[in-house]
Amino acid sequence: MTSLPAAGSLRPTRTETHTLGPVEVTVEDRDRTRPYLLLHGGGGVATMSGFADLLAERTHARVLLPTHPGFGGTPKPESLTGVTELARLYVELLDELDLTDVTVIGNSFGGWLAAEIALQESPRVSGAVIIDGIGIEVDSHPPADVSGLSLDEIRALSWHDPAKAPVPPGGGTGPSPDIQALIGYTGPNMSDPTLAERLGGLDLPVHVVWGESDRIVDPDYGKAYAAAIPMSAFTLLPRTGHLPQVETPEELLGALLDLGERA
Repeated sequence: MTSLPAAGSLRPTRTETHTLGPVEVTVEDRDRTRPYLLLHGGGGVATMSGFADLLAERTHARVLLPTHPGFGGTPKPESLTGVTELARLYVELLDELDLTDVTVIGNSFGGWLAAEIALQESPRVSGAVIIDGIGIEVDSHPPADVSGLSLDEIRALSWHDPAKAPVPPGGGTGPSPDIQALIGYTGPNMSDPTLAERLGGLDLPVHVVWGESDRIVDPDYGKAYAAAIPMSAFTLLPRTGHLPQVETPEELLGALLDLGERA
């Protein structure tokens, strides 16, 4: 397994000169509090909460994990008609919190959302991580249609080892209510035919991470995602499906932090 850097070692030291009246002071800044915005997918916020804890503990960073409006029984205003509108809402959240140097990390639908946030060109966002994202159209590699599938069927497509998938409270046999919230943002095709072309205009670092056993959107789909983004890196995680942050969180964290050290 990848050796993890020490907590708080992700960011390099920065040297800045500050002008204080007639005096210039040069300061080495060893700030280790880079904020992260984590974005869950169609499985709901529970699919990202454990990784949020792990990321905060290992990096001593500020980690924000919102529940998308409409998920988990939360209200969704009529103005949130699609993924772009939700992306704008989260940029407004970063403005409200006055955060800078934010890394946006999203899985599945959250990966598409992370891409749309990056496309907003907010000066508060310095990078994005797309983990088994959806949203683009790739010939011969369409996303699996999960709208009519049971939880067991979705689990079989999402996990390298479905036997290790957590069972939701009460068991659950039908589609999750959050699937309807998901389709409310993405439409039934769960894609945007303009997204891949728009991603070609991104000018910030993007890391595309994929599980080799993902059968919701396969690795070739992931490689096409990375190829659409000029400043992207692609990492394939072994023995991992559609939810690396749940199935192999240590390996995912190692991949993210290793790339950060090399940047």
